[in-house]
Amino acid sequence: MSAIRQVHGEERLRTAFTLYPYAFDQTPAPGADEQLRDILPFHDGNHTLVVEQDGRTLATAAAIPAHQNLRGNVLPMAAVAWVATHPGARRQGHSRRLMHRLHADMLGTGHRLAVLYPFHPSFYEKFGYVGLPANRTAVFAPEELSPLLGRKLPGEVTCRRIDEGFDDYRAFHQRLLSLRHGFMYTPHYRARRALATPDRWLAVATVDGQAVGLLTYRIDGYGGRLRADELLYTSALGRTLLLRFLAEHTHQVCQIEVTVAPDEFPETWATALTVRTTAETSYPTSPALMARLLSVDALRGAPCGPGRLEIELVDDPLLTGRHLLDGTAGRIDVTAAPGAGEGAVLTAAGLAGLAYGVLDPADVVARGLGDISDDAASELRKLLPGRVPHAFGRG
Repeated sequence: MSAIRQVHGEERLRTAFTLYPYAFDQTPAPGADEQLRDILPFHDGNHTLVVEQDGRTLATAAAIPAHQNLRGNVLPMAAVAWVATHPGARRQGHSRRLMHRLHADMLGTGHRLAVLYPFHPSFYEKFGYVGLPANRTAVFAPEELSPLLGRKLPGEVTCRRIDEGFDDYRAFHQRLLSLRHGFMYTPHYRARRALATPDRWLAVATVDGQAVGLLTYRIDGYGGRLRADELLYTSALGRTLLLRFLAEHTHQVCQIEVTVAPDEFPETWATALTVRTTAETSYPTSPALMARLLSVDALRGAPCGPGRLEIELVDDPLLTGRHLLDGTAGRIDVTAAPGAGEGAVLTAAGLAGLAYGVLDPADVVARGLGDISDDAASELRKLLPGRVPHAFGRG
């Protein structure tokens, strides 16, 4: 009989890590054992589970303790990762058992949200996850932004290697965590992994000594491409300062590639800007993020309109029963409901779609994620109006 248990420290090397190379890397690969030992510190705080039978590891899953902004509230979040099963043990329910246990464990330690990158979205929808909008990639020639070079703007942009500015990088991400719906902030040991090799420059836009924009990037060669990560800023001025900095690379690189939020419009950055903006998802290699609520209490205190509705949560081990969502005071209050009034029936994925603002009540019904009357839909639109989550946060 297979059993689930949690593993720690170097025990991961002979249990969970035995499945990682086969599931996620090109195999067989010489030196894989040494490489796995090198990344062991970056798993130190993970909640790692394994399924074992007769001393063999059959499957594994892990959660990274992190934080996410949900409608203005910063909440503990579990970033689910490293879900893998040995080929000979697949389609036997091991991943399903691991996911249920992982959710329960993380809820038990105070986590209210969970996110993951799915290998198979419909599989994870059954566990209460809903897809979030994918970040987009904008590609343009730096000279397209040349009109910005002649503008006098308050502030400046400085650049240095990411390892030299890591603390500033982290501080800016923490600021954005409190400002942007959907933004994520991973623990320090994970952020260090993402930036362990100093192969990125860090550009910081400041005004009066205050950081207002940040960008990490690398240049792949003279006449090549400047490849930037997430374009992050707290104000339009911060964004413009960073764009002007990119324009300064005219005659050094032929193209700029930068990651932007789903509701960013690069074509408006300059007059007649020629830019290609794309968002492409494919599975399992380029998935869009999925998210869910581990507790309906994640909605408590979220700003809202004056709606009021009973909801019944079904088909999920954690989200069950009837709850009253009351927004008459301008923020959602969540209490147990007696079940006397008319309400809406929601699956965990349906509730997640509404909570993250990516599904309208009509979408929830059309996708079979709930049963919502017209009157209930009207109340839900007041309580949980549509929003675009900025699912950024490498660290």
